[in-house]
Amino acid sequence: MQFHLNGFQTGDPTIHEPVSELANADQLPKEVDVLIVGCGPAGLTLAAQLSAFPEIRTRIVEQKDGPIKLGQADGIACRTMEMFNAFGFVEKVMKEACWINETVFWKPDEDNRKNIMRHGRIQDTEDGLSEFPHTVLNQARIHDFYLELMRNSASRLKPNYSRRVVDVVVDPAQADAVTLGAEAYPVTVKLERTDDAHKGSVETVRARYVVGCDGARSAVRQSLGRALQGDSANQAWGVMDVLAVTDFPDIRMKAAIHSANEGNILIIPREGGYLTRLYIELDKLKEDERVASRNITSNQLVTAAQRILHPYILDVKEIAWWSVYDIGQRLCDKFDDVPLEEVGSRAPHLFIAGDACHTHSPKAGQGMNVSMRDTFNLGWKIASVLQGKASPALLDTYTTERQTVAKELIDFDRTFAKMFSAPPKGSPEDKGDGVDPKEFQKYFVKQGRFTAGTAIQYYPSLISAEPTHQHLAKGLEIGMRFHSAPVVRLSDAKPMHLGHTVKADGRWRLFAFADASDPAAPESGLSGLCRFLSDSPDSPVRKYTPPGDAVDSIFDLRAICQQGFRELSLDAFPQLLWPRKGRYGLHDYEKVFCPDLKNKRDIFDMRGIDREQGCLVIVRPDQHIANVLPLEAHEELAAYFARFMLEAG
Repeated sequence: MQFHLNGFQTGDPTIHEPVSELANADQLPKEVDVLIVGCGPAGLTLAAQLSAFPEIRTRIVEQKDGPIKLGQADGIACRTMEMFNAFGFVEKVMKEACWINETVFWKPDEDNRKNIMRHGRIQDTEDGLSEFPHTVLNQARIHDFYLELMRNSASRLKPNYSRRVVDVVVDPAQADAVTLGAEAYPVTVKLERTDDAHKGSVETVRARYVVGCDGARSAVRQSLGRALQGDSANQAWGVMDVLAVTDFPDIRMKAAIHSANEGNILIIPREGGYLTRLYIELDKLKEDERVASRNITSNQLVTAAQRILHPYILDVKEIAWWSVYDIGQRLCDKFDDVPLEEVGSRAPHLFIAGDACHTHSPKAGQGMNVSMRDTFNLGWKIASVLQGKASPALLDTYTTERQTVAKELIDFDRTFAKMFSAPPKGSPEDKGDGVDPKEFQKYFVKQGRFTAGTAIQYYPSLISAEPTHQHLAKGLEIGMRFHSAPVVRLSDAKPMHLGHTVKADGRWRLFAFADASDPAAPESGLSGLCRFLSDSPDSPVRKYTPPGDAVDSIFDLRAICQQGFRELSLDAFPQLLWPRKGRYGLHDYEKVFCPDLKNKRDIFDMRGIDREQGCLVIVRPDQHIANVLPLEAHEELAAYFARFMLEAG
């Protein structure tokens, strides 16, 4: 973490100096740049990202009267942990959460089918998939970390609670480019206050952009005339968080349990060492029947769980939370306000994210994770367009990228839910729809990267390049998230992860992997790249960095050398790799890295980097790889950013 750039300061460096206090914070302003509707995981991820830009007037509203105390979601995928690291609070999550290390599988005992027996166990996530674990933590705590980050930002952003959306209208006539300082506010939102002191009063807010993160019954989505399309599996499930006394040996493991006749359970251990979540299969629903009509009680859930776990005892002492639901996989046809036939001729200004545009069963543990990554994808794009750094065409990539991900999730969830509910193949209960327990386990392993969130790949688009030079970095695939690896920082010999330099600050990362020659030599590919970026009129750094801003305010160049850190000296490198910044012109000494040779973890080998040629890996602000280029491909580098970036005035 870097601080003291513009002068020595005492105290907590994560609490930023406010740019300005929110005037009458309880009252919404008449005009904002971005209005976020909904304080769920998607809304708070977006608000936290935009709070890093105090010049962007962001507000977030919520129908509830305050922060949630107990959330429904709990699973946090490895990829989401990587995202939390970019926001700066992953250590808090790791300290408090329950780590999921193993998954066990149970089936009916062949000798006595009333009983269950363990038949397999696997490591929950494969080695090397991520430097972060799969964890479980109450959704409300994740909200707390986001809210703290927002409060401590220079924006001092806080939600406005007790606001219900009454109406949302988009004026296409004002849908041209709207940057900061422009007069256009294409979206008008009417909000009814629901708190006792202001009950019934209506606020009208005009916004450049509105993002609906307001759940499956989204009022923002309804204003677009869009609907969730899909089907229901007609299967009822219950879920409860319990404190219980049990002799079941795997109560602190993630466990998938198939009984012969009593249904199935998914056990998820919770944080704190004692709490356990149970997903409990209930009866089949009739066609067009909804689970609410069954009037299921918590006692029924406990009884069902006790039957499934036989012969083990489950004595529930306290139920912290419980609910029932029916499985359904539904998807919206588009995630913004622009009709398909008008894409390219009109910029979007109204977006939906999270459950507002895709829903599925909770057992795969993906709902909260995918929702947060929706808005992690969207936030930097909105900021870039508002700041006049990128073309509004950038915003079209949100729907194309995230709808594809949502469809892949729904297809996975449909198969996973069906396999989980099916009876064991060949058993007396098999009516032709049975699944071999070993096949279920194999499917679970096969889909491990997907559930961890690391298999998501964005396809070629305006911002995702064709894999022309992919052979230069075989382990860093274009479109996938940047897979971090250990390195040693040259300036201070600090062992660290290279991916941890990617923060949620809207900047692009240019990771230059040096070729086999002396990286500091004038004729090296790395030195040539630095000269191009520093001196050429075609350089993206020169063309798109606003006058007076730090040289790395848009493009953060980092070099990774092949030599050990004791073989190199920072002062031999081009000035761009130890630039002067801030009001004192202090050097930034954290731009050059070397392999972790001591521990035999060479990033060049781990990520398949071509040692002879080296390469440049371009990483988007949301940690996904945008392009892989030869170090000498200066024209291609310039042409890539010219597709969507706007020259600084």
